[in-house]
Amino acid sequence: MSEELLTLAREVGLEAAAFVADRRPAGRVDVAATKSSPTDVVTEIDQACERLIRARIFSARPDDGFVGEEGHDVAGTSGVEWVVDPIDGTVNFVYGIPTYGVSIAAVRSGTVVAGYVVNVASGAEWGAIRGLGSWRYDGDDRRVLSAPAPESVAHALVATGFNYVPEIRAAQAAAMAQFLPQVRDIRRIGSAALDLCGLAEGQYDAYLEQGLKAWDLAAGGLIAEEAGLILSGMSGPPDERMVMATHPLIAEEYFALVRACGF
Repeated sequence: MSEELLTLAREVGLEAAAFVADRRPAGRVDVAATKSSPTDVVTEIDQACERLIRARIFSARPDDGFVGEEGHDVAGTSGVEWVVDPIDGTVNFVYGIPTYGVSIAAVRSGTVVAGYVVNVASGAEWGAIRGLGSWRYDGDDRRVLSAPAPESVAHALVATGFNYVPEIRAAQAAAMAQFLPQVRDIRRIGSAALDLCGLAEGQYDAYLEQGLKAWDLAAGGLIAEEAGLILSGMSGPPDERMVMATHPLIAEEYFALVRACGF
């Protein structure tokens, strides 16, 4: 059943990506609304894309539930719930930075069982099924992902992001000042889902971010886990308070470092 869910996620995700790419005008995109702060933006294309995804999923599976970044959640009766970010990396999308994607995950009994992410700008696609691995798509072929082991925490390239609320950003910056000298460097790309897919591929050695919602984490988190990485929160599973991820070889040391820096 999880394979069927992933197949649907990919079909809908590819249609949604084409929808976003087709409707993005040249130059900057107008902002329709804001979320947590005046710099945390939503566009009309975000909202239209989520409506498209919801309609396609309910056409195929009318009894499922739906949770999306733009709201209008639906409680289902089938035991399957879809967790969707129609454009992860909206600020990149607004400015024309080619790093934004569609993220679709299927959840059963509170556990993500299938996840799909596509970079709208580049067409790169990733998928995962819990217990069966994760992969990068090459057409309909799948290149299985196995995250490489980092040399050490001190040599780790870390993907991260920052909250849009000014007071929280200031606290994160102070913690980052403690953290940065103890790793190789950081990269702030602007899409949590694509960061986690990049981590699974070996583009980064580790990841940390605060403030992620379920739709930011669900699909990309499963792709990272199924590539052999460990995800954690500050004192339990990853959550809105903290998501950190890395290879098991350095996980204990890396997680201790993040906690010690005051994030």
